[in-house]
Order: sequence, then C-alpha cells, then structure tokens
Amino acid sequence: VDFDALWGHRRNPIGYGEEIERFDKKLGELLDVLREDDLVILTADHGNDPTYIGTDHTREKVPFIAYSPSMRQGGNLPEQQTFAVIGATIADNFGVEMPEGTIGHSILQIL
Repeated sequence: VDFDALWGHRRNPIGYGEEIERFDKKLGELLDVLREDDLVILTADHGNDPTYIGTDHTREKVPFIAYSPSMRQGGNLPEQQTFAVIGATIADNFGVEMPEGTIGHSILQIL
C-alpha cells in the first residue's frame, strides 16, 4: 500500500482518499479470512497530510493499529517513544527473543 509516494507527497487529497477506500475494501477481505491466532499490525513510517503545502513530512503521529480475532475488546495504547516497539512486538508474537541491549520492548501483552 503506498498512500504516501503516490498521493501524499504529490499533494493529491482526492487520490489519497480513493486509495484509502481501496485499502479499506482489501482490509475487509483480509479480516474475513483471519484465524483466531493471526495478528495484523498496521503502521507507517510517518504521518502525511496531503493538503499541507510543501514536500516535507508533516505533524501527524504514526499509526499503530493491531487486530486479532482473539482480541475481545478495543482500546488505546500508550504513546511509544520508538519504532523499535513494533519490531520487538512482532518478534515476541513469533516467539523470537530480542538480542540483549535491543532498543524497544514488546507490547504484545497489552494488545
């Protein structure tokens, strides 16, 4: 999925919105076939407002959305200080131990 290079940095809010609609349909198809132990994580490398003037990254926070059919309730996660939390959480989900001194920690238990 490429909202940013195709639409965000091109400052095309209409194309950006259409891409979100296409993604939303495909995401629905994915969610329909998930097994109980599957985990989907949606994130990005930075936020981007397609109506902002200029080509630099904008002021938005980076999304982190996690879903599994085994999750019984939704909620908000505390704000994190590093992307390393994402990698550590994915590793934890697959039972992979992170090397000593690794930046970041798993938040799998609070998802």
